[in-house]
Amino acid sequence: MTDQNADSGRPARALAGCRVLIADDHDLFRETLSLYLQIEGKMEAVLAGSLSEAREILDRDTDFDVVLLDYMMPGMTGLDGLVALQSDYPGPRYAIISGTASREIAEEALACGAAGFLPKTLSARTLVNAVRFIEMGEQYAPLEFMRAEEAPHPLAEQLSQREMEVLRCLTEGKSNKEIARDLDIREPTVKLHLKTLFRKIGASNRTIAAMIAREQGLF
Repeated sequence: MTDQNADSGRPARALAGCRVLIADDHDLFRETLSLYLQIEGKMEAVLAGSLSEAREILDRDTDFDVVLLDYMMPGMTGLDGLVALQSDYPGPRYAIISGTASREIAEEALACGAAGFLPKTLSARTLVNAVRFIEMGEQYAPLEFMRAEEAPHPLAEQLSQREMEVLRCLTEGKSNKEIARDLDIREPTVKLHLKTLFRKIGASNRTIAAMIAREQGLF
């Protein structure tokens, strides 16, 4: 299956059908979810692999009922992408999908106005039902996920709170100067924190540190 957009001859919309924009950088998940929505949910799915691609689609066509945004895809920068799209394209209802985000992030997404939070661990049928629920105007988040007690992340337990903040900034691609400004500390202090956290998590540079944090689902 190939990604569809407004220029690729999308199929005619079914009567009272639901149109969903799936923005996720994981090809397999994106296309598998698209198949389930189309076959099980009788919905039309349009696909994007990044936030910028989703924007390009919405620039041409905002006639979507639901927009699903992967929390970790390129361009999202945490929940900034969600907030920006809600402001720039207010028509659809937006939901976050993620395989790594914590309950805290889910709660923050809902507080930011998201219509739902969908863990990728949900069954295909539950995902379809969740999208249908969101389309109906409800806010969706699985109770078992929101009520679960979160065990401390083993990587987080190795770092101080300030080192965690610096590491989060690294995953957002920020320079030492930007980190210093955002955390209200001096650049030499940033360098000291970087040196310490590199040693603690076994990273040789900032790129590898950010990669480790992402791969282990810390942010």
